[in-house]
Amino acid sequence: MSSPLLEVSHLRVEFPTRRGTLLALDDISFTIAPGEILGVVGESGAGKSLTGAAIIGLLEPPGRIAAGEVRLEGRRIDQLRPAEWRRVRGRQIGAIFQDPLTSLNPLYTVGHQLVETIRAHLPLSAAQARERAIDLLRQTGIPAPEARIDQYPHQFSGGMRQRVVIALALAAEPRLIVADEPTTALDVSIQAQIISLLKRVARDHGAAVMLVTHDMGVIAETCDRVAVMYAGRIVEIGPVQAVIHRPAHPYTRGLMGSIPAMDVERERLAQIDGAMPRLNAIPLGCAFNPRCADAMPRCSVERPELLDAGTTRAACWLHAPGGAA
Repeated sequence: MSSPLLEVSHLRVEFPTRRGTLLALDDISFTIAPGEILGVVGESGAGKSLTGAAIIGLLEPPGRIAAGEVRLEGRRIDQLRPAEWRRVRGRQIGAIFQDPLTSLNPLYTVGHQLVETIRAHLPLSAAQARERAIDLLRQTGIPAPEARIDQYPHQFSGGMRQRVVIALALAAEPRLIVADEPTTALDVSIQAQIISLLKRVARDHGAAVMLVTHDMGVIAETCDRVAVMYAGRIVEIGPVQAVIHRPAHPYTRGLMGSIPAMDVERERLAQIDGAMPRLNAIPLGCAFNPRCADAMPRCSVERPELLDAGTTRAACWLHAPGGAA
């Protein structure tokens, strides 16, 4: 097995406030190998997008990395200065965000933005950069790229704008791509094309991809492994088929159970009772214990680490030696 391209070790993110420090990410650890797609899934507020922002150095102040390390190809990047980050972002790390309008400047053509990005990171002339930009638009499925390269973002549909953002992320052939909800609000046919594109980039270029999403269908179709997050922690991580078909954590089972089966009639959808806790009200012990049907006394006083649970690892005392005893 190849060495990890991205290593996140014991990552902790805090937000200092006048009323105390809020712990947003607590002891997050995972790796992504070259050519691998890791999905990160969970409810809104679980910390998925915040994990991606911390990895690429885009935490909004006063958020800060309080502990842990992030390494890209063995080099530590969580302590880079702003000038160093500008050389890493784009060249070594590409980012795809949920809303393409926040990533594209409406005052410039998409070609201008692509050429500027390419020339900032690669030793190409303006003519060579334009040819590469046209080729990127063609690779991402934009028809007539020679003509559309000189159009402005508002002249593209939502799906086409997202393809332009993906082309920007791939412009300098980065080793890592952080994709934050790249298929949200796109119709199913466009989703399928973007999923296919991400898989091709990982396969053909050996890039590592971190795919943040709340859509388990996208996870099942795209990813090699999946990390399930809850209240700022990873509660289960493992091969995608194992997590989907044999979930080991009660929260993961709840997520899987809330997806309606197409071949079964039911009057009501299954749901997980309760809601994600606020950052200033995370329970002691396992953060999921107030919502968990399998909770036992130990769960409310002692927080479990990730434990071996067959082919996955789950932060649940049910998998401790001796089980629930």
